[in-house]
Amino acid sequence: MSEDSEIVLTPGGHAKLRQRLDYLRNVQRPDIARRLRAAKEGDDLTENSEYETAKQEQALVESEILELGHLLQMARVVDDESIPTDHVDIGSIVAMTNLENGAQWEFTLVGSAEADPDHNLISDESPIGKAVKGKKVGDIVSIRVPKGVMNYRIESIRK
Repeated sequence: MSEDSEIVLTPGGHAKLRQRLDYLRNVQRPDIARRLRAAKEGDDLTENSEYETAKQEQALVESEILELGHLLQMARVVDDESIPTDHVDIGSIVAMTNLENGAQWEFTLVGSAEADPDHNLISDESPIGKAVKGKKVGDIVSIRVPKGVMNYRIESIRK
């Protein structure tokens, strides 16, 4: 994600990132601090692997806290009411049929910051997202994949 690109989140994506930030601040950070205090009670910190592991985890957690805080501060959250159902846009839940094999697929189009293809959250910047954005029910969409081109028909759009 480039510095210039707008960060767009769905309400659900915003809530998920907020929960993660709260977890890091209120659970992970105190747990690591407790482990660091316990590890410091050892005599030689240079030979204390528990201390080194906790310090490394602390650095990762603090980095993620900063990143999430910045992301949430800069993000524009899509209003549920503004998610269209007459065409595909961020926040749309899209049902499509593969025209070659009849397989059905449903996904939510999201901004790149909350994309998670394993959970059918498809980025608007991905090849699939670019192909479907702005399309309407009944439109045929051709998506280039490593094995060639796949053709889908958009069956429904909801929020």
